[in-house]
Amino acid sequence: MPEKMTYSKAGVNIEREDLAIKGIKKILQKTFKFRKGKIGEVMGDIGSFANVIDLGDFALAMCTDGVGSKILIAQELGKYDTVGIDLVAMNVNDLICIGAEPIAMVDYLAVKMVNPDIIKDIALGIYEGAMQAEIAVIGGETATLPEIIIGIGENGFDLVGTGIGVVRKERKITGDRIHAGDVVLGFKSSGIHSNGLTLARKVLPRNMWIDLLTPTRIYVKEVMELIRDYDIHGLAHITGGGVKNLLRLTDLGFCLDNLPKPKMIFGKIQEMGNISDKEMYKTFNMGIGFCVIVDKVSADEIISKHGSEWKISKIGYVTEEPGVRVLKDDEEIVFR
Repeated sequence: MPEKMTYSKAGVNIEREDLAIKGIKKILQKTFKFRKGKIGEVMGDIGSFANVIDLGDFALAMCTDGVGSKILIAQELGKYDTVGIDLVAMNVNDLICIGAEPIAMVDYLAVKMVNPDIIKDIALGIYEGAMQAEIAVIGGETATLPEIIIGIGENGFDLVGTGIGVVRKERKITGDRIHAGDVVLGFKSSGIHSNGLTLARKVLPRNMWIDLLTPTRIYVKEVMELIRDYDIHGLAHITGGGVKNLLRLTDLGFCLDNLPKPKMIFGKIQEMGNISDKEMYKTFNMGIGFCVIVDKVSADEIISKHGSEWKISKIGYVTEEPGVRVLKDDEEIVFR
């Protein structure tokens, strides 16, 4: 049996990242005072999926994210036309978590060496993602940095972006109206999305890597419709940190007792890496890419109307006890 693998052993220590973020947060929060009482006053806190600034009747939402080490898989396989979709998805799926409608983004592409064909393929993916999310890509930056960008061979690159959205201030969703007994609905993921790739690459054989390039599902249209038609209490994008992302919404807890069986790719990663259930659920989305928290009546209506078409189901409920509890095969996995 292979050595038991973890995300940390693969080279990504989430706990150390969290510690670093806390240090950054202390410094950057001090900049909020520069807009106090002015247009653009900060309305939220650092650490949510996206933050918002005051623009009168509306709030402008902003976030930034990248594709991560998924680009190494694209390089290895010579397939570059999907990572642009991931770039859009990782940003717009964060923006909708506060009820904002994504409207635009800019991208930053840093390359070791300019390859026009590869850049065109990346741009085609960004276009596809923008079409799915109905946003405009209004600009960006391309930089040639041979001494910084390594990658594989001569085609190394990094791809990140910043998204913006708008929401009426009174319609902003922060999680403050989540109550014990609310239902957690989960949208299925399309696969591994854009998190945990460092670990997946370490344990999966190369002939399975094509499955890792399946683009991140974009949830914008479905979630915008739910926001329009229902009283949504909370929204969470399940990315790095897995189900622990729910802890960003409220001090209450969550019991996830009806999670669907994950796609085969997750089982293969776990088997070949000899990875524990707890490590899997705190590293990968495990089949659920986005969560919506609503009252019981709304949950029943949403499942009845959209369950099959949108691949959305009841996966759990909100509890008084803090933390996230995952029930799997009569075993309880607890995150706090």
